[in-house]
Order: sequence, then structure tokens, then C-alpha cells
Amino acid sequence: MAVREAVREDLRHLVDELKTQRDELAVRIHLGRQDARDEWEKLEKKLEHLRARAEVVGKEAGDAAGDVGAAARQLVDELKKGYARVRRLV
Repeated sequence: MAVREAVREDLRHLVDELKTQRDELAVRIHLGRQDARDEWEKLEKKLEHLRARAEVVGKEAGDAAGDVGAAARQLVDELKKGYARVRRLV
């Protein structure tokens, strides 16, 4: 139970960090190029997928939660890299 809660808290923190980056970039993207907008749309879909996975972690138990958490962390890494690409484009 403690592992599941720790994974959930870790993911919640990561999602909060991503939301902060997202909010900052949203302002910059408003004036950005089409390339940045295209990348942004892809990242929005991935972020929604991450949020859904974070919900699953809260509902899963034991090893399954760890597996979902690991997959979610990989998605977090993809999002961070994507946000960095967008930042370079705007």
C-alpha cells in the first residue's frame, strides 16, 4: 500500500511539474511558429494519456501499479523532451 501511495505521489509531483512547464509554454506558443503548434498538439495528447495512467496507478495494486508507474515515467520523459523541442521552436 505504501509503495502504491509513493508511486502515486511521485507521479502527481511529476504531472504538476509538467503542468507548470506546459502553462509557461502555452503563453510562448501563442505567438510561436506552426512547427511548435504541431509539436504542442502531439504533447497535449501524450499529457492526457499520462493523466489517465496516473489515475490507473491510484486504482491498481502491487506489481501492476509499479508497471504502470514505470510506463508513466517513460511518458513523462517523452513529454519533457517534447517540451524542450517546443521551447527551442518558440
